[in-house]
Amino acid sequence: MSALFNFHSFLTVVLLGICTCTYVKMHFPALLEQRTGFRGFFWKAARIGARKTLMEGKAEAVTMKPNNDELLSKQIMRQEAAATEKQEIQMQCDDAMKPNDDELLSKQRMKQEAVETEKEGIQMRCDDTITDQEMNKIELMRALVEKQGPSSKEVDDYALRRFLRARDLDIEKSAAMFLKYLKWRQSFVPKGSISVSEIPNEIAQNKMFMQGEDKQGCPIAVVFGGRHIQNKLGGVEEFKRFIVFALDKLCARTSPGREKFTIIGDLQNFGYCNSDVRAYLAALSIVQDCYPERLGKVLLVHVPYIFCTLWKILYPFIDNHTKKKIMFVENKRLTATLLQDIDESQLPETYGGKMQLVPIQDA
Repeated sequence: MSALFNFHSFLTVVLLGICTCTYVKMHFPALLEQRTGFRGFFWKAARIGARKTLMEGKAEAVTMKPNNDELLSKQIMRQEAAATEKQEIQMQCDDAMKPNDDELLSKQRMKQEAVETEKEGIQMRCDDTITDQEMNKIELMRALVEKQGPSSKEVDDYALRRFLRARDLDIEKSAAMFLKYLKWRQSFVPKGSISVSEIPNEIAQNKMFMQGEDKQGCPIAVVFGGRHIQNKLGGVEEFKRFIVFALDKLCARTSPGREKFTIIGDLQNFGYCNSDVRAYLAALSIVQDCYPERLGKVLLVHVPYIFCTLWKILYPFIDNHTKKKIMFVENKRLTATLLQDIDESQLPETYGGKMQLVPIQDA
């Protein structure tokens, strides 16, 4: 009873009562649901305790909340720690991935093997074998042409295939083209070949050379268009014989399955005096009609503006297959462009290579 008249003891009893009511409210809320009467007194005590606990929690949270400098400092420390850890991991990875001498040697051998494999792949692409479909059409075409041209028996399958490809594997059109070629060959080249003595004026112009092979194994011919002058002595007929002479020379350096050739047409110093339209149309006709699928690529270099007029005249007479094979080379990228198709050891010296040009009659 004396505690009721002691202020400190009284305050202690009150606080204990509030704490007890708060505890009962938190764990047994049903006991303190009544808000009026005698039991309402305990509900109010529990509510006072709950508010006090909430305020203390907020105060504690405010006290524990770090300021901006502390947050920034902690963030910098975490970033530095992460960077250090990342650097250590990278160093470990670099040490683990660093090749030794044996690994370097192994990689070098793999690269060499890859280069050799690529060369073999190019070689296989050059050796163009006859497909089953082509062979069937060749047999049908041979049976058709041998009835009208007995000399066709001496022609191999690759020759017949060239005419078939020139006419999109159409047997009748190919046979007609081939028989026309046989008739032309017998009349224009009765001896089987053209001799140098039959083309003296064309040879004197020293305008065509042949030496080396491209990366596909095709022989290369270089023609200097600026050296061609209209042949008034021998006329167009001698020029035609010169074209056949040169084409036969190129074809003689090919082999079955590797039957194409590459021509570099150098038009440096080309002018009006070199614009021999009749001769060029005659050459174009011979190449397309009598030597089908022989032309691999034509690389035109040092092309002057004046050539555009002649090109407009010739273009309609060039078939679509031949148009795709003609390429104009920029002067700034001349050597680099030629090296894409021709190895430096096979490229003529005049274009940055190491090969010496040989006149067509001496090749």
